[in-house]
Amino acid sequence: MNTTDFDAIVIGGGAAGLSAAQALGRSLRRTLVIDAGAPRNRFATHMHNVLGLDGTPPLELLDRGRAEASDYGVEFLAANVVTVRDAGDTLVVEALPHGAGAPAEGDPAPVAMAITARALIVATGVSDRLPDIPGLADGWGRTVLHCPYCHGWEVRGGRLGVLATSPASLHQVKLIRQWSDTVTVFAAGLGGLDDGTERALAARGMRVERDPVATVAPGSAGELLVTTSGGASHSIDAIFTAGSLRPHDGFLSELGLERTESPFGSFITVDVTGRTSHPRVWAAGNVVAPMATVPMAMGAGAGAGGAANYALVEEDFALAGAASESASA
Repeated sequence: MNTTDFDAIVIGGGAAGLSAAQALGRSLRRTLVIDAGAPRNRFATHMHNVLGLDGTPPLELLDRGRAEASDYGVEFLAANVVTVRDAGDTLVVEALPHGAGAPAEGDPAPVAMAITARALIVATGVSDRLPDIPGLADGWGRTVLHCPYCHGWEVRGGRLGVLATSPASLHQVKLIRQWSDTVTVFAAGLGGLDDGTERALAARGMRVERDPVATVAPGSAGELLVTTSGGASHSIDAIFTAGSLRPHDGFLSELGLERTESPFGSFITVDVTGRTSHPRVWAAGNVVAPMATVPMAMGAGAGAGGAANYALVEEDFALAGAASESASA
C-alpha cells in the first residue's frame, strides 16, 4: 500500500464492493478495498442468474474482479475494520491487517492502522444464522439452500423441503412450489396454519409436516434425511430455509447512521444511490439489501461508486473555488 490517504475506501471485497471499486478506479480515484475475505456465497460451488457468467464459481468471479480493479490502480488490504470515525473533511478507518498474528503472552495487543478517505462505501454483506438443528449447517450452499433464483433450477422437479423459521416464511413456502410438484413444508416455525392457508397448500399438492425438525443428515445416495421430533423421517433432495440475518456494520456505530427496521432485521438506511445519512458514506449489496442476488449487488455497487465519485467531483470544485477566492482576496 503506497499511502494511507485515499479518495475512497471500499470496505468489503465481494460483488458489490469490487463493482464500486472498479467504478472509482476508472474515475481516476485513489481507491483502497479493505476485505476480510469471507464472502457470503463462499459455500456455493456455482452462481446463477448472472448474465454471461452463469455457472461461474463465486470465488472465481471475485478473483477476476480483483484483477480488473487492480488494472485501474485500485489497491487492496486484507484486514478487519474495527471502527470508522468522522474527522470532518475525511473519514478515518481503523483496521487490523491479517497476518499480524496473536500477540505473545505479555506483549501488547496489535494496534489498528488508521487510513483516511474522503468517501466510504460499505459492502460488507451479512451472515446467515441458520436454525440450531444438528446437521443443517453441514449442507449449507449445496443441499441446504435459501434462494430459489440462485439454486432452484439445479433441484427442479426434485423432492424439496421448506423449513419454516417464522410466520414470514410462508412467502418462501409458496415460492418453492414453482420448482417442484413434490414439496414438504416443515411448518412448526410458522406458528400454526389457519384453515385457508392449509387448504391453499393442499390445493397445490404440498405436504405439511407439523412436528419440529430434530435432525438433518446426509443419506447414502446424496439425499437428505430429515427427522422430526415425533420420529417421522423424510427423504428429500434439498431443503430451503431462511435463517436470521446479521449485517456486518457494527464498525460504523460511532457514525450514528439512520437505520430501517424490516422483517429481516435492522439495516442501514440508504437512498437510491446508496448514500446513507452521512454525506461521505454509501452502502451497497447485502449489507443493506439482504435479498439482493449477485447481479443486483454488482449494480448497486457500481451505482454507489459512481455516486461517490460525483460527490467528490462537486467537492473538488467547491474546494478549488474557495481556494481561488482566498487567493484573490
